[in-house]
Amino acid sequence: MTTQTSPMASPISVPDAPAPIAREQRKRRSNRILPASAWWIVSICVAILFLYPLYVLVTQSLKNPAEAVQTPPTLFPHGLSFDNFAQLGSNAGGLSLLGSLGNSLFVTLLTTAITVVVSTLAGYAFAKLPFRGSRVAFFVTLITFMVPFQAIITPIYLTLKDVGLQNNLFGLTLVLATFNLPFGIFLMRNSFAAIPASIEEAAMIDGASAFGAMRRVMLPNAVPGIVSTALLTFFAAWNDFFATLILITDQSKYTLPVSLGILSAGQNNSVDWGLLEAGVAVTVIPCVVIYLVLQKYYTAGLLSGAVK
Repeated sequence: MTTQTSPMASPISVPDAPAPIAREQRKRRSNRILPASAWWIVSICVAILFLYPLYVLVTQSLKNPAEAVQTPPTLFPHGLSFDNFAQLGSNAGGLSLLGSLGNSLFVTLLTTAITVVVSTLAGYAFAKLPFRGSRVAFFVTLITFMVPFQAIITPIYLTLKDVGLQNNLFGLTLVLATFNLPFGIFLMRNSFAAIPASIEEAAMIDGASAFGAMRRVMLPNAVPGIVSTALLTFFAAWNDFFATLILITDQSKYTLPVSLGILSAGQNNSVDWGLLEAGVAVTVIPCVVIYLVLQKYYTAGLLSGAVK
């Protein structure tokens, strides 16, 4: 019996991709690279746009008084000087910046607490406890966004004067909380509306009351909205200048922005830019620190309800 042997099979070679296919693959790789590089370029430009004013703020506060008013301004200080920060610690012009700092903390923290509590309760009611006319009430609340604060400052001043709260830090707190409530209610309503109703229903089936379900189940899921409301209110109250200037007449009750504006005013309507920038640099530190710590909650809170 004879056996037929077959020749040894040669290894299979994969032919190179045709030139059109290779060009198409290179084109796809370049299309993936170009959008990413363009995105980085745009992001860097936007970052520079926002960081440059902070750079000017810091460098201006470190210049001596002569260089601070130099025209054209220098890009960086030729000699570092901390005289502006030292002057902030003095009680120049009868103003105590330490007292103004205490006033700002009192007004800002109390305004934030009132706004967060009221916005949370109202937002939960609008989102999960609909009642007759709730949509109209929510729409009216949003309409107040279009009312400029400057247009009604005179009635507010007269009202506070009639109730004995003019030139009073608590009265200023109520005014600031009132004007921060509409946006806070809007944020909290969207935050609660984005939470599935099945979570609350499961808690109530287990025996929780409506308030208990809201406190134990809904609030932990609405933390991003609460943090966003608190941050926006904190920034608005901390940096407020106009309301304090109009409603407060006693210098000992001024907040930091007003005190810095008065302290930096020189003779002949001039402005001590170095001193002013040093004060702004000090006041911006709490805002930057708080924002960096709570950034992830802030971003999530602003996007609450955007995607169902």
